[in-house]
Order: sequence, then structure tokens, then C-alpha cells
Amino acid sequence: MKKHHQIWFAFGTLALIAVSALADDVVVLTEDNFEKEVGRDRGALVEFYAPWCGHCKKLAPEYEKLGNSFRKANTVLIGKVDCDEHKGVCSKYGVSGYPTIQWFPKGSLEPKKYEGPRTAEALTEYVNTEGGTNVKIAAVPSNVVVLTADNFNDIVLDETKDVLIEFYAPWCGHCKNLAPTYEKVATAFRYEKDVVVANLDADKHRDLAEKYGVSGYPTLKFFPKGNKDGEEYEGGRDLDDFVAFINEKSGASRDGNGQLTSKAGIVESLDALVKAFVAAGDDEKKAVFSQIEEEVEKLKGSTARYGKIYLKAAKNCMAKGADYAKNEIERLQRMLEKTISPAKADEFTLKKNILSTFA
Repeated sequence: MKKHHQIWFAFGTLALIAVSALADDVVVLTEDNFEKEVGRDRGALVEFYAPWCGHCKKLAPEYEKLGNSFRKANTVLIGKVDCDEHKGVCSKYGVSGYPTIQWFPKGSLEPKKYEGPRTAEALTEYVNTEGGTNVKIAAVPSNVVVLTADNFNDIVLDETKDVLIEFYAPWCGHCKNLAPTYEKVATAFRYEKDVVVANLDADKHRDLAEKYGVSGYPTLKFFPKGNKDGEEYEGGRDLDDFVAFINEKSGASRDGNGQLTSKAGIVESLDALVKAFVAAGDDEKKAVFSQIEEEVEKLKGSTARYGKIYLKAAKNCMAKGADYAKNEIERLQRMLEKTISPAKADEFTLKKNILSTFA
């Protein structure tokens, strides 16, 4: 499997492995603790993964749900091993592709490979069968904001927020079909503070539904920062359709997994100046840098924050030489391939994207 340089949205940091294990409800296994945790007095399901692996990223929320469900079942351990960090363990158990999921019976280090669907439901059924447990899938908190008559105006009419609303009815079949995709949309934008993905039970709050012309379910309306009358969403209902729409309307740059794209942080008005800066000789760079400073001062909102990153990159390029951008990009990429928090992943991706314009 080829290595794809993508960000893996994890839930802890390497410096806080113990905390990460607790927060994730999945035990982080290493060279040091594997045989202390696995093959002892309880069965164990272990995911062998690589941080850059796309299939592993797709599995991550399902596996986290599994770990949350079995958190209180002391007779079963749900664990994971980073095979980039702990190659010896993965090699020992014959791992050659990612993710590999293996079941270790109680008291045994002789695993059998799990070949079933990679969903929390299927994994739970498998672990219950192998481990003799009867655990039910735990409810996972939703990232969709639930609107009511009490909070509607405060959230939807907030001029600092772009808000997508699904007006639904609990009995509506199409609404039920849309629900899993809509949850993924909300999850993809959960770290965008200016974007809200919400829903409203239009059967319960008929006055609000009628106010905004809702006559069928589901009806999707978008309330951008500059227009709180609401506009009909008429796009497709696949995850990628919603993501592309919200990105275009809000200026965000997320993919369906919630990761920042290579366009995140790029400010078009600075592109020509950066090209001139890179092409300029050492004596001319200061003059172009001044022009970049002037342009950055005009920026507002999130682009103003990006502008500061441009300025810092330009300063470092002047101080540290032509190879600075290239070396820093490589360093950031190495960091992104480690287990880091979502906030750090966003920070490093923004810096890497902007530095790429200087490289």
C-alpha cells in the first residue's frame, strides 16, 4: 500500500499517551506494554494501523465507538498499535497491510485475523461472540446542533456564523436516510468555529418551519453570515456535495474527513507578491517584504491570521536562507504523520500550505 501523506485526526498526543488512551477509550499499545496488556486475563481486539493510512482514518471513528462501548467491560480489551512507531510488534504478528485487526483470546498470544465489516456494529458483534460478552453499542454524541424555539435566533441569526439547517420530521423516511450523511457533514466541520451544521424538528416547531417556507421534509436551508433570510440548498445529498457547498459558501477548506485541504490558508492577494519575493535577490527581498506587510494589513477575519503566517515565513526565509521553506515543510510533514491533536494538525497544515508558496 502506498504511503499517502495525509493528516490523521487522532485524539491525543505522543507526549500524553496515557491520557490519550484514557480519552480515546482505546488502549494505546506499544513495544513496552503489548504483552503486559494482551494475552493475559481477558480477550483483546487489536487494530494494527499506520497514521498515514486512508482506510485506518476511515475506521478510526468506528473503532473509537467500539472502544467507548467496551469501556466498562473489564473482560475485553480494545487496543491499537501504531505500526510506524512499533514495527517490531507488527512484524511479530504478521502484519503486512493496514488496518489489520486481530483477536487475541484470553491467555493467548496466538491471534486470529478479523475479516468482517469495519463498522462498530459488526466489530461489537464479533467481540461479543469471541469474548462471551453482551455489550451494546454506546450512543456517541452528535456534532449536529439541535435547534429549538429557545435557541434558534441566537444560533441561526448570529451574523458571525454560516448555518446549514435540515428541517426534518421524525417520521420522515428520507430524513432517516439522510441522517448518517448529515452527521458526517457536521463532523467534518466541527472544528470550523464560524460554521454550524444544525437541524430542527419541523413537526415539533411548525411555526418556525412555516416562517421559512418549509412544506416538505427534509428541507435544507443555508443562512450565511450576510443573509439571514435563508436560501434553499438545492445541491446533491452526498457527503462530498455538502462539503463542497459549505467550503464555497463559508471560505472553509475541509474534506469529507474534516481535514484541511491543500488550499487552506492560501490568500490569493498575496500570491503574486510571494512569487516576486521568491524571485527577488537578497537586496530586493526587503522591498517586496514591505509590500507583503502592506497587503497583510488590509486583511480581515481568518485571512488576517493567515497573513501573519505569510509574514513569519517571509522573515524566516530572509533570515535562514533559500532552503528554509523546504526544510520546514518536511519537518511539518513528519509532525503531521504522528499522532497529534486536531488543533495541532490544523495549525501545521496551514503553515505547510503557506510555506509551499515560498518553496
